[in-house]
Amino acid sequence: MNDILSNSQCCFVCTPGGLASGSIRVPGDKSISHRSIILSSIAEGTSHISGFLQGEDSLNTMRSFQAMGVDIKNLNDQIVVKGVGLYGLKPPVSSLDMGNSGTAMRLLLGVLVGQSFDTTLVGDDSLSGRPMNRVINPLLAMQAKIDSDIDGTAPLIVYGKSALTAIDYYLPMASAQVKSCILLAGLYAKGETVVTEPAPTRDHTERMLRGFGCQVETNGAVIKLRGDQTLLANDIEVPADISSAAFFLVAGSISPPGTELKLTHVGINPTRTGVIDILKLMGADITITNQRDVGGEPVANLIVRSAKLKGIVIPEALVPLSIDEFPVLFIAAACAEGQTTLTGAEELRVKESDRIKVMADGLLTLGVNAVPTLDGILIQGGSIGGGEVESHGDHRIAMAFSVASIVATDTITINNCVNVNTSFPGFIDLANDTGMKVRIL
Repeated sequence: MNDILSNSQCCFVCTPGGLASGSIRVPGDKSISHRSIILSSIAEGTSHISGFLQGEDSLNTMRSFQAMGVDIKNLNDQIVVKGVGLYGLKPPVSSLDMGNSGTAMRLLLGVLVGQSFDTTLVGDDSLSGRPMNRVINPLLAMQAKIDSDIDGTAPLIVYGKSALTAIDYYLPMASAQVKSCILLAGLYAKGETVVTEPAPTRDHTERMLRGFGCQVETNGAVIKLRGDQTLLANDIEVPADISSAAFFLVAGSISPPGTELKLTHVGINPTRTGVIDILKLMGADITITNQRDVGGEPVANLIVRSAKLKGIVIPEALVPLSIDEFPVLFIAAACAEGQTTLTGAEELRVKESDRIKVMADGLLTLGVNAVPTLDGILIQGGSIGGGEVESHGDHRIAMAFSVASIVATDTITINNCVNVNTSFPGFIDLANDTGMKVRIL
């Protein structure tokens, strides 16, 4: 499958009449996979990571630390990392390529500004067009030295040997990536770094730092971290990614009556469950079972049954808790009765693509009334037709329109789907295993 998806021209051909049923486990959480490599690399001792997402985004993070002298063995079912400590990284012989991953680029900046050597970060065309000033500006306030293109985009040159100072920073917008970048830089800063969030965002970094023995204080919206703490090796079990599960939560919801799908070992961190909350507000039938804690992260099985969805006004408080899941939530809205309204989601315009515009364009092609706004979208539910849509190389767009084929009246062809491997290797096989009808052309 990976060989087929290596063709940059590949497209998905999705035939109507499928469904999503049975029992599956989606790949490991991408956010936690990134962080597990980063923290285990700068910890002291050997860490073992199971459930790691073997997708290009997280693999690029792994390769970057290997390039900086960290001994990392990828045994597929387990990653073994021999950490070098906060100050044990070595200069890479060339630029570090983040591929399509904004998470990798932003989080690595937080580590690299504390090193004694210079580093250059690059990415693909999509990543090179995404804004990095949101992390560069607070790092500059910490006395880091970073060069970027004139509009704050990659390539980024990070100059080492900077004496970092702690800052008290209020995030101008809710962003786990910015928060995490500042906290990682805070490990190398003199004093106590304080980050205040305007709204809750995923807290994987704080949880994982504590797992590595770092003292992180959280008091409501305020997170505090003292610099120059020693991280100690820790074994990590990565739960299944709720962002990947989201495609099947929607697929199960819009499947024919009587359909049931079970998703096992899914991470249900409360800062990530906005997709479940939104779908339930729309009338989805989702049951959470076998809740437990694995390595500091809550996990559970999710059972979704087909349901009649209704349009809603999505609460803005849920937007930061579901920001990556909106492409497939737009498909749920297109299948719902009535209008769905989203506001407060301007961050969607600076993801791997402008997800508001690209989804609206695709929905319009399929006959759905979708009106994009500056910070959201209005979607009038109804029937979904067939046609040819563009993913613009955005993996979540491609997978979202694949789900739409379950209720489509004609075949949906999705162009430029190669980047699905960045976050969800094996998506096609798993989708077909559940009863969807998706093939690669």
